[in-house]
Amino acid sequence: MTENSEQELKDEFQQKKVAISKLRSELTSVGKEKEDAFKELRSIREKISKINNDIKTIKLERDSLTKEVKDLKKDREKLNQAVKDKASVKKEVEKNKSEVIDDRNFKEDPAKIKAQIERMERSIEIEVMPFKKEQEIRKKIKELKNQLQKLEAVKDVWKEVKTVMTEFSQTRREAQDMHHKIQGKAKQSQEKHETMNKMFEEIKKLRESEKPFLETYLEAKKRFEEIKRQLDDLAQRVGMLNKVFDKEDKNNFNAKVKERTEDVKEKMKKGKKLSTEDILAFQALKD
Repeated sequence: MTENSEQELKDEFQQKKVAISKLRSELTSVGKEKEDAFKELRSIREKISKINNDIKTIKLERDSLTKEVKDLKKDREKLNQAVKDKASVKKEVEKNKSEVIDDRNFKEDPAKIKAQIERMERSIEIEVMPFKKEQEIRKKIKELKNQLQKLEAVKDVWKEVKTVMTEFSQTRREAQDMHHKIQGKAKQSQEKHETMNKMFEEIKKLRESEKPFLETYLEAKKRFEEIKRQLDDLAQRVGMLNKVFDKEDKNNFNAKVKERTEDVKEKMKKGKKLSTEDILAFQALKD
């Protein structure tokens, strides 16, 4: 190896060591930038993952409420139909009531009429009276019995009216309660739906905030890999140069030892006294 080529290699060796130091520093900086961006991305994605899990839970709750509303509407339709049916019955009963009941009926007491009939029948049995009078009494008894029959009919009609009115009111109240229940469930379902929409908007915003960190991370990762490749290439070259210099240093050392031992041999032939350095050089040659 010539002196010039040796110096060029030494210069290259020093330059590449400096370059390696700079690249290592740059690699550390870019690596930190990459890791910081990755941490931000991970934090955002953890938030998105949590919101997605919350959305799944709320969606199940909303779907359950929606199904409840659907089932309740079917029950309400049945109740509404029952109300219509009860209304028709109520109308018919009220019609019958108007046909049977009049002011006179309301003023008479069935118990008094029964007692009057019993007295008149007993008087016919125990009293001696003219035939004409008996006929008049019997006619009156017949009229009273007809009147009593009408009053009994009125009593049955009132009973029917009361029953129908009670059933109608109860069915209508159940239908109204069902309607309010459906409104409450539907409101809860809508609130769940609106909450989900807000959460989707939040995810959308997080996705937007994620973009710059993702770009930074990908760019830093690309630079990191490129710097690492350059660093590996330089390290490989420096390693080769190290081997060259180690070999050169060893060759130079051996050459110097060989030269010194030649002097030692010459002194020994002439019988001259050997110095400590002469003895060490001679030993090195034998090794």
